[in-house]
Amino acid sequence: MTFCVLPRLSGVGGPVSFQNRLVSGLQKMGYNVVNDPRYPRCTSILLIGGSARLAAEIWRAGRRGVRVVQRLNGMNWLHRKGKGGLRYYLRSELNNWALAFIRKHLADRIVYQSHFAKGWWDRSAGALQKPSCVVYNSVDLNLYSPQGAHQRPIDHYRVLMVEGHIGGGYEQGLANAIALTQQLNQQLSQPVELMVVGEVSERLRKYWEEHAGVWISWMGLVEAERIPEINRSAHLLFSADLNAACPNSVIEALACGLPVIGFATGALPELVGDRAGLVVDYGGDHWNLEPPNIHGLTAAARTLLAEQSHYRLSARRRAEAVFSLDRMVGEYLKVLL
Repeated sequence: MTFCVLPRLSGVGGPVSFQNRLVSGLQKMGYNVVNDPRYPRCTSILLIGGSARLAAEIWRAGRRGVRVVQRLNGMNWLHRKGKGGLRYYLRSELNNWALAFIRKHLADRIVYQSHFAKGWWDRSAGALQKPSCVVYNSVDLNLYSPQGAHQRPIDHYRVLMVEGHIGGGYEQGLANAIALTQQLNQQLSQPVELMVVGEVSERLRKYWEEHAGVWISWMGLVEAERIPEINRSAHLLFSADLNAACPNSVIEALACGLPVIGFATGALPELVGDRAGLVVDYGGDHWNLEPPNIHGLTAAARTLLAEQSHYRLSARRRAEAVFSLDRMVGEYLKVLL
């Protein structure tokens, strides 16, 4: 049996990691996976998001009786807050329109990455009378594990932030991470290091080096193989994206036994649960990027730092219960079949 996964992704980021993990899992189970919707023996197409360019191919495949499954995260929204310029605005709106069109007219079934993502789409584009489900992203729990090499410091605390690209309106997440680190340094007896993994422009990096007044380690983009050790080498992960549908960085951290803090926005509360970390009220309207509740975030971070053993164990247990790769592949297989 053959499945088609579209589009063929490369580079870094959540969708790339998801595609690689799912395809590998399906192939290990004996299924053939292609990237061409015209493949004659293709029975189902899994569309990761979607685009206007792919709409015609998807329509033709559907006419041949191929099942079309669309996987959806959230929607572009920061461009509507004056972030990124006109070109970025138009590209973001076009992408939202293409996703909504495929969701309503071409897809047979929808897989949402979280309950938050489903609710967002239902509110913004209307609820649909077609089969849908929620399937969380997952990781290989043997690869992402508390066991393995690490260099967690004992003479200072390390706060980790992992994002693919910090720009296009996502600079606010970095600003929040720095504000958290500033307050922790004022309140704790040991120094606090902020480690930033992800692509950061030279301009933004230089700005914060001049104005932050805290210890920041800029790691840049790193290979996926290094992430488990980096997670094990930190004391907590700060999840910076305010409306993330299902951030891989959170799931990878939990699997490595790294507790997570962040604001109670997006899918973060449903991912972290009750014991794998702490999420706090944002303190304002985060959709309008009002100033956040950094004091509450700092208090949560201090709790995690003071109770590391408890939260690290709970983080791993949460990953084992909800985010195993076998479970995710099995859920997608049900939809594709």
